[in-house]
Amino acid sequence: MARQYERYRPTYPDALLDDLATLRPARVLDVGCGTGKVAVGLAARGLSVLGVELDPRMAEVARGHGIPVEVGAFETWDDAGRRFDLITCGAAWHWIDPELGMAKVADVLGVGSTIARFWNYHVLDESVVNVFEAVYREHAPDARPHGREPDDSGYIDPFADNEAFCSVETKTYRWERTLSAEEWVGQAATFSDHQRLEPERLLAVARALHATIETLGGTVHAHSRTYVVLARRA
Repeated sequence: MARQYERYRPTYPDALLDDLATLRPARVLDVGCGTGKVAVGLAARGLSVLGVELDPRMAEVARGHGIPVEVGAFETWDDAGRRFDLITCGAAWHWIDPELGMAKVADVLGVGSTIARFWNYHVLDESVVNVFEAVYREHAPDARPHGREPDDSGYIDPFADNEAFCSVETKTYRWERTLSAEEWVGQAATFSDHQRLEPERLLAVARALHATIETLGGTVHAHSRTYVVLARRA
């Protein structure tokens, strides 16, 4: 899974990483760093980044990119009294217990410093989504095609109601991608709802999806978005 994640999951927009670098943090903690998709980009901008990752296989890939990683669950990770000027978490906060996670962030984030949580999503043309949804209805009704704009109406971020944090704001970065059938199917297989499928069902939907993309010309164009939530330690 770690190698597949590294191969098929995209990185994050340069504009986002540039904006985080302009905060000029002396020490960055990348929570749920995975294979280093965030940490590598920040390190390339001259920042000192430490990763925390639950999966030792993911951590090993990140270490191969030169990122120091400590293995463990963030909520119970031993911070050894260290404090950070920026905490990042790319597409991983949903794996963390929200109450314990916020308490841990409050412990290790310096006053006035920032936590940035962000997620990529990929919007497809309506005609493509409709075809994909038919494939999923037949082969994997418990998973989503991941091609529609997410509906976040009514959602209130828990950091906004926590007195330990302030200045909660959101940003969206827009970018475009064109993926081959292999790339789209490989990326989809790394999503958490796909990982929960039985292996036979995952293989069936992957084959059907690949064949469908080939009939559509062999590529998928995605209007990609990176949704960012920023909060400062009060």
